[in-house]
Amino acid sequence: MKRSHLIDIPPISHDAEFIRQVAFHEAGHAAAIHIRNKQQQLPPIYFQIYINHAYKGNECTYSAYENANAYLTKIEDGRLIHTLPSSVAKAISDFTPTQEFQYQVAFEADIVNLLAGPLSEANYIAMRDDEPFNANLVHLDALHFYGGRSDIATINDYIDCLELTLAQRQAKLISLFLKAFAFIKDPANWRAILTLAEYIISSKKNIIVYEDIANVLTIL
Repeated sequence: MKRSHLIDIPPISHDAEFIRQVAFHEAGHAAAIHIRNKQQQLPPIYFQIYINHAYKGNECTYSAYENANAYLTKIEDGRLIHTLPSSVAKAISDFTPTQEFQYQVAFEADIVNLLAGPLSEANYIAMRDDEPFNANLVHLDALHFYGGRSDIATINDYIDCLELTLAQRQAKLISLFLKAFAFIKDPANWRAILTLAEYIISSKKNIIVYEDIANVLTIL
């Protein structure tokens, strides 16, 4: 899962807070990949979080942006479906019923895990600002405001493979959105996201390997 997020760089005075937002975003992705996939009895995914500390003069930013002066962070190798087919129906046409079911579960898990990142960032910001946060107040398009631009683009690539009608597409997206929302709002899962976010913030490493991520999430 190579991913980046592109939104406006915040002022220098907000760097520390912006670090936290991005850390919660990445922690949401990572926790969903590690915890939710296990809950779904899916194969483990050995992924890493890459962090690049970049400075220019006195300017310091922390982000997952495609910007030469940014603090770049991304999750690599976090998907179950490595290559998207042009048509899921054609790709699984020769599968057994069991294989077809497993593929569909993995396919949807990738989408939920993508949604978990911006939703975690949105949930953190709502908690920080003491604002209400529920599935009726935030919607899929709003995730663009929480570093979710590339996540949504990738999700659309997934959904395109299903060849759905507009109504079916909307229903599928809402269903998966609600699954991701339920995941990050579960107290145990949120505690895991919080713990991993704090670990990302405090880490001086350029690469947080899978073993470190798993250890952080397992000790809870």
